[in-house]
Amino acid sequence: MLLVVSLACLAVAVYLVGEAATLPSRQRVSSVRRAANYGRIRLPSDAGPRFHERVVAPLVRRTAAAVLRLNPKTTVETTAARLLAAGLSQRISPTAFLAAKGAAALAGLVLGFALGSTGGAVGGLLLAVAGTGVGFIAPELFVSTRARSRREAVKSDLPDTLDLLAVSVEAGLGFDGALAKVTEHMDGPLAEELALVLGEMRVGESRSEALKKLAERVPAPEVSAFVRSIVQADQLGISLGRILRVQAADARLRRQAAAEERAMKAPIKMLFPTVLFIFPAMFLVVLGPAVMNIGRALGG
Repeated sequence: MLLVVSLACLAVAVYLVGEAATLPSRQRVSSVRRAANYGRIRLPSDAGPRFHERVVAPLVRRTAAAVLRLNPKTTVETTAARLLAAGLSQRISPTAFLAAKGAAALAGLVLGFALGSTGGAVGGLLLAVAGTGVGFIAPELFVSTRARSRREAVKSDLPDTLDLLAVSVEAGLGFDGALAKVTEHMDGPLAEELALVLGEMRVGESRSEALKKLAERVPAPEVSAFVRSIVQADQLGISLGRILRVQAADARLRRQAAAEERAMKAPIKMLFPTVLFIFPAMFLVVLGPAVMNIGRALGG
């Protein structure tokens, strides 16, 4: 069984290497084909639905429904919110993500049973259960980790973004124009979130509602304070430039405080690997010869 798994992994690796090696040539062929067919009108054919519509899409929906039945606390709406917070909503749909969880759990079940079958039925069953749990939980952990790192990146970019917004507003631009200027000259998760806010305002969403949705997507105190200050400035007629300057300074102070807090926690975190890995070796080097001498003396 281990030989079969090894051969399967080798086949997958050879396939991936071949795909990577032939990617430039395939892209050139695809570009030439598109250029040759440019301007031609393709009439709809009377052929039936494609394989994706006939087989893949129904299978994905059924797998997602099975995952929802196994975990009633999870819904499509909460999954969509998690993907949006992680910045993955444009790449994968909630239904496809739930189906991927089910497929990963099934793959973990098969792989765990295959690896544990050499140790007997009990070992195979235990590894199969463990593989199923890992396959089911791993996608959620990936999304949570991605959302956490994205939130930290937003908090890190917020002071500079607020400075640019303040300069743009003080130069005479409106808040919408300042947002457009930021999205043009900055990259990263915060620029993507502000571009989404700008798009929502352009399609008719009010500024306060679009900003409140930003605070919901990025649950960070700095972002919530920024949104709250902009909403209050709109309601009370306060100068946006001054508010943005104050928020930029406050966000910078928060970032400095967070960095100092992480620096103070570093010695405590280093204590555990030191005790676990360094102290035993040191005790062995220091006390080993003495113990050996004592043993020889008592034995003699």
